[in-house]
Amino acid sequence: MPQNSTGDDVLRLAMWSGPRNISTAFMRAWGNREDTVVVDEPFYAHYLEVTGIEHPGRDEILAHHERDWRKVVASLLAPVPAGVRILYQKQMAHHLLPHMGREWLDDVTHAFLIRDPRPMVASLSEKLVDFDLLATGLPQQVEIFEHVVARTGRTPPVLDAADLLRQPEGMLRRLCDALDVPFSARMLWWPPGRRDTDGVWAKYWYERVEASSGFEPPGSPGDTEPGELSPRLAAIEAQCRPLYDTLRAHRLNAD
Repeated sequence: MPQNSTGDDVLRLAMWSGPRNISTAFMRAWGNREDTVVVDEPFYAHYLEVTGIEHPGRDEILAHHERDWRKVVASLLAPVPAGVRILYQKQMAHHLLPHMGREWLDDVTHAFLIRDPRPMVASLSEKLVDFDLLATGLPQQVEIFEHVVARTGRTPPVLDAADLLRQPEGMLRRLCDALDVPFSARMLWWPPGRRDTDGVWAKYWYERVEASSGFEPPGSPGDTEPGELSPRLAAIEAQCRPLYDTLRAHRLNAD
């Protein structure tokens, strides 16, 4: 595991995703490891406060979660409980707003979770009445990816949600290898239900994950292919496509 300026050998893993990218199921996988604690979208409250965007449960989120991004960063770099070797951060890339400092990024390890824009945009439209390209997180994922490459000289791991659902064990093994951590079979399953580590927004976003006990293969009940997108959604999907392709060119393969 990488040594960093925090002075310990804890892997502080920022997994940068966008909404509707199976990111919560992926958090469940890491949270089921015995050596890992997870943090759920730590900058969400700051994002809502600064942007003024209306999301389900906005007032509750602002009341219950830290809104000062500097305090959030301090918590992500703070000492962890004894026995914890991995601090997994479920990070939404669009929550990293332009005014927020980037210096702390040097003290964490980065990986990226992407999903084909067509089903992602269709799924997001079921939760948000109105959104734009920035709300998908893809422009910010590319920005963070390029920042990490420039700072480290290395390409961080990129995982495609479709690959993960088709080959959960193979893709998890590849990611663990890339991060230099041992694979744990506990990542393949988890008890259903809500977690104390879930944000208060879980009631609005996590119903399917709460009913799950593992990664659901493509074609599972509830996993329907999106129909024809509206012109507005099709325009957003077209904007997403080259950004997704940029990251997908670096994705891990199970073979």
